[in-house]
Amino acid sequence: MVCNSVRGTVTAVLAAVSVAVTGCTSSAQDDGGNGGNGGKAAPKPRAAAENAMKGGSVGGSGSACALPVTFDLAASWKPEAVQLGEDEAVNELVRQGPVTLVCEIDAKPAGSIGFLRVWTGDRTDRTPRQVLEAFLADEPNAGKITYTDTEAGTLPATEVGYTVSSELPDGPRKKRAFAVSTPRGPVVVHLGGLDSEEYEEMLPAYELAKRTVRLG
Repeated sequence: MVCNSVRGTVTAVLAAVSVAVTGCTSSAQDDGGNGGNGGKAAPKPRAAAENAMKGGSVGGSGSACALPVTFDLAASWKPEAVQLGEDEAVNELVRQGPVTLVCEIDAKPAGSIGFLRVWTGDRTDRTPRQVLEAFLADEPNAGKITYTDTEAGTLPATEVGYTVSSELPDGPRKKRAFAVSTPRGPVVVHLGGLDSEEYEEMLPAYELAKRTVRLG
């Protein structure tokens, strides 16, 4: 695996530009603005998280990303598969702990700056909690980590909330992810954005995905 210093660079790259692997188009996670108004809309309250309007689904046959699970997407969020190339060094950039990045769901068409990212693995002998612990162990600068046993759809799941410190003036950025086990291996769905304000704005889409997860 990549050492922590390199992983820190990778995390910064993933926060600013799209993953540079075969099959990915250029898409920035954390650059750009929020329209032409020169500012951001006020963050949506957490109480509204279950009110994201459905705009389709991802994971099933014929969808943009083939996954072990399917879940609903918020309106205008755009999924795109991430495919490994022949360069193993580049492939390492999209591996974190026991899972590999396989799908990016872009919030920019919906007016936010960030992604839902879906990571999958092959091993079936780890619990969702163990998968997330290994995922976070490979995340430099993570802090304020809180694990919660929960459900994603009707599947047993573990969720983690945490922050990642950075050199940005806005301070540590909030992150969140949940993991489920499937017969084909673990799945991690992760929410990240430009800053904590964008994170709050995108929580409804994350909660919609979590609430509607089912085996693919």
